[in-house]
Amino acid sequence: MTTITRQRPAVSVATIVERDGRFLLVEERTRGGLRLNQPAGHLEAGETLEAGAIRETLEESAWRVEVTGLVGIYLWQPPDSRRAYLRFSFAATARVQETARALDDGIVRALWMTAAEMRACLARHRTPLVMRCVDDYLAGRRMPLDCIATLGDFA
Repeated sequence: MTTITRQRPAVSVATIVERDGRFLLVEERTRGGLRLNQPAGHLEAGETLEAGAIRETLEESAWRVEVTGLVGIYLWQPPDSRRAYLRFSFAATARVQETARALDDGIVRALWMTAAEMRACLARHRTPLVMRCVDDYLAGRRMPLDCIATLGDFA
């Protein structure tokens, strides 16, 4: 077994939201400049994976979504970092946009792009996970939500 990192991976959640052939993305300020990402972020203490994905999507894009399945679980380590990230990516359906809602700090805007438009600007993606998750979604990868067992008090 190969050791990937000397630190515990950070757990993150993301949503893949498709509407009329376009995918919901956020444009965010990073140390590397403006980058594109799915609505995504770190899981908070006391939060289920699904609840974290729903919360992050609302905070970053102002869209309320319904999570419908698990697209995949991804372990990624940036080449210039000793830190690894464990991402749970969920398929979700857009329900309501809260147009008056302020977006999280660092988020410039939410936008909708086709997979082809996303492929045309890979250098602007925050991580390689952005396109990989969409490709897996387009390949039909979905696990039912009941494959995630949540034990304990997460009320």
